[in-house]
Amino acid sequence: MNKPIIGGLNEKSLHRQLKEYYCTEESLMEEKVEGFVIDVVNPDGLVEVQTSNFSGMKKKLKVLLPGHPVRLIHPVAAETMISVYNKDGSLKTRRRSPKRGTIRSAAAELLYIADLIPNPNLTVEIPLVRQEEIRCDDGKGSWRRKGVSIEDRLLVEVIESRCFQTAADYLSLLPDDLPDTFGNKDIADTLGGGKAGRTRLAGQITWLLRRLELVQICGKEGNRLLFQLNPKHQS
Repeated sequence: MNKPIIGGLNEKSLHRQLKEYYCTEESLMEEKVEGFVIDVVNPDGLVEVQTSNFSGMKKKLKVLLPGHPVRLIHPVAAETMISVYNKDGSLKTRRRSPKRGTIRSAAAELLYIADLIPNPNLTVEIPLVRQEEIRCDDGKGSWRRKGVSIEDRLLVEVIESRCFQTAADYLSLLPDDLPDTFGNKDIADTLGGGKAGRTRLAGQITWLLRRLELVQICGKEGNRLLFQLNPKHQS
């Protein structure tokens, strides 16, 4: 890998690399459509890459979706290698992050656009990636990182990718072999990571599916809500 230009980055590399990944020979990049600059314009629709949260996308999507198929790309990091550089650009340390994302990790972001998801023109694609995070020990970063700044993220590999458009696609966020009546704990027990993270993600998944009217509350067990699939989606 080439030595990064510390402090000289505008568009983050992960965003740029994913734009290039979704380009074809017929694609146009950074074209204006309906007054918005679009990452990739393909003959069959628009591609928007969103590496941060979805909250800022709602206005853009509301304008674009009535007249254009939109593929919204949101990468989730399955593996992250953290490389810390000194201010002179020399490598200081390199280690693998303990954090491991999955396709299901995208549920937290999907909640931001839950009211737009039923639109047939919207496809959300979640690529699961390996990435390298470039940091600089410049004394300007968060106290949690002891002053180390996050400078960039680089795409190493797209491991797999999953598209979400239909009810079945979104229901696939639920683990296989759940009982007919289930709670967040039943979901959390199948997920990896620490207990707090598993519990939070399970709640985000059920809240999203409730917003989409794909699951519904059917009772309580002590203080725990119990859910079941909306009857029209039960096989």
